[in-house]
Amino acid sequence: MTHLEQTAQFPGSVLAPDPDWWRGAAVYQIYPRSFQDSNNDGIGDLSGIIHRLHHVANLGVDAIWLSPFFRSPMLDYGYDVSDYRDVDPMFGTLGDFDALVDRAHQLGLRVLIDLVLSHTSDQHPWFKESRSSRENAKADYYVWADPKPDGSPPNNWLSIFGGPAWEWDGERMQYYLHNFLVEQPDLNFHCPEVQEQLLAVARYWLERGVDGFRLDTVNFYVHDKQLRDNPPLAPEDRNDTTAPAVNPYNFQNHLYDKTQPENLEFLRKLRAVMEEFPNITSVGEVGESQRGIEVQAEYTEGDGLLHMCYGFDFLSNAYPTGKAIARVMDQFAREAPDSWACWAFSNHDVVRHRSRWNLGEDAARVYAAVLMSLRGSICLYQGEELGLTEAYVPYEDLQDPYGKRFWPKFKGRDGCRTPMPWIQDNAAGGFSDSRPWLPMAVEHLSRAVAVQDGDENSTLNFYRNMLAFRQAHAPLRKGDLTILTAEDTSLSFIRSHEGYDVFCAFNLSASAQPLQFPEGDWAVDRGAPFTTVTTGRGLQLPPFQACFAVRQDSTN
Repeated sequence: MTHLEQTAQFPGSVLAPDPDWWRGAAVYQIYPRSFQDSNNDGIGDLSGIIHRLHHVANLGVDAIWLSPFFRSPMLDYGYDVSDYRDVDPMFGTLGDFDALVDRAHQLGLRVLIDLVLSHTSDQHPWFKESRSSRENAKADYYVWADPKPDGSPPNNWLSIFGGPAWEWDGERMQYYLHNFLVEQPDLNFHCPEVQEQLLAVARYWLERGVDGFRLDTVNFYVHDKQLRDNPPLAPEDRNDTTAPAVNPYNFQNHLYDKTQPENLEFLRKLRAVMEEFPNITSVGEVGESQRGIEVQAEYTEGDGLLHMCYGFDFLSNAYPTGKAIARVMDQFAREAPDSWACWAFSNHDVVRHRSRWNLGEDAARVYAAVLMSLRGSICLYQGEELGLTEAYVPYEDLQDPYGKRFWPKFKGRDGCRTPMPWIQDNAAGGFSDSRPWLPMAVEHLSRAVAVQDGDENSTLNFYRNMLAFRQAHAPLRKGDLTILTAEDTSLSFIRSHEGYDVFCAFNLSASAQPLQFPEGDWAVDRGAPFTTVTTGRGLQLPPFQACFAVRQDSTN
């Protein structure tokens, strides 16, 4: 069945054809295990997502991104795929997935799914066959290498999850590469048949009606064929952008285990498959500490690669001062002038940004307004619209293997993956009638959707209003960006699109900030959910407030 035929089955869809819909879109990430449980096994599922999709639609976003729901042993909670073409029974069935796509389209939401192509589970039939001998049909599907004469691994590559990136296999009497868990062997993209298999996987889901892909660890696909050692990284050049500071992964300059030039060849093939379908997009996750924006530019250059990428510029621990934000914007404009970015403050892999940056309620709101005003598309992570902080998960309840490996200095990713609170008067927050797979954070109950929904001053309604404001002003979605002022505690810039200009100013501090309007005839837009005091050309911004102004003669 083609994508067009699939779409024709959904007469209720309100989506208008628009190949450029992704440019400036707001995408809402759903972590299926923690969104809504419909069968009371304590684990979220696809039917639960369908039940709660109206919440996402009412928020005012353009699309959802579903973290993996494929068949999996769940050692890395879906990012270890054992069958790319089926839904894991804990999440439901392919019929449930089709119903979810149908319902999302009826609500005006496009659907992106999380494709994990760099590696599979060791339970995938491909790996089982590949490890059985050196002569079988899939012998080259994974990265196998002989040991050094002393029996040690082929090189010094390290796993993001700790320890060597090589695991000895006694059946083949070789090592295999795993950039993540031992149970997540890396596919060999130097094998043409592997590429064809993965392109067929993408086509399969496009034919089922998805609107695009979030591509997990997109720069990890191809490894150096010569298996050269990574050089050391000077201590002053190390950072915790890709891995926590306690991880020796940061001690290397990862020149050879990822981000290889041959990766671009595969991405061109993947884009060609996507071009067979209308209105499709792709966003790649670039895990690159030393040259993230440079790689994003390479992967999105022209019309033959990815549509957009996101890095970890605003997903790290570094506090986003006005100067820091401007520096990232300037660098992206300089190094990737023809590319489109995707920005996020939180996702399923990092500490929630309210806790990571120690933001109070008002500070979190003004930073949300900054995110929604930057040039590029944006991703919002479930619960972000409620102002959720990182939950504390005690070691005995910990599920994340990453956290178990580096506890207690790094507590893993479970604190941002706890269940979504829907109601207050329920121990599981309305997520389930059973004990959730991760404990519901007690402090999250008072921020439940039902609590905030009717409060016009709530964080939830702030997000709704700010997203509606962004949607109403084309420059905030698609315009160019010109930095005017950038200080540690304030930031201002102009967004411009087709003769229509929006001035954006942000006070990122707890003290009032005086600013000046730029030259021209500007009028403050009171539609934005902020308090602004103006005196002629002067602008007095109260603590953690923003101002948006348009030129009086501008038309949308």
